[in-house]
Amino acid sequence: MTKFTAPEQFVEAGKAALETLLGQATSAFGRAERLAALNLNTARSVLEDGVANTKAVLAVKEPQELVKLQASLAQPMVDKAVAYARSVYEIVAEGQAELTKLVEAQIAEINKTVNSALDQAAKSAPAGSEAAFTAAKSAMAAANSAYDSMSKAAKQASDMAEANVAAATKATVKALSSKKAA
Repeated sequence: MTKFTAPEQFVEAGKAALETLLGQATSAFGRAERLAALNLNTARSVLEDGVANTKAVLAVKEPQELVKLQASLAQPMVDKAVAYARSVYEIVAEGQAELTKLVEAQIAEINKTVNSALDQAAKSAPAGSEAAFTAAKSAMAAANSAYDSMSKAAKQASDMAEANVAAATKATVKALSSKKAA
């Protein structure tokens, strides 16, 4: 939709698009690296904990000790699982926020370009065509309003899901803690 009046404008638009794409790719690779490191560290920790826990279980002499040991081993595992899930969520949420920001910037640029094109076309349009341009601008405003409403609803759903996950995690940790104390 962008009208290029000079080759330099076309080149600049291409450079800007390439920079945006490279920035997104670099950011995505950074998040992938963080996720891979998190997974490797978690796997290492699970293996080390498994070995230590197995040694502790094998060292048990009496059944009462085994019950106490099981209770003491459960909480650290839950805590680590919660921390892992929280870390994964943060990495994914960061990517989602970055992508949302990019889409919103592109929509704003498209709106600016379309409005500019409509204004230019209106200047050279025949008399009596004002209603068509008003209708086009009204349609754009309605589409933008619908997009804003959908974005707000998606944000609310995301916030609600995050709150539900946090509440479920807290309840699980609390239940395991109370079971351990009993």
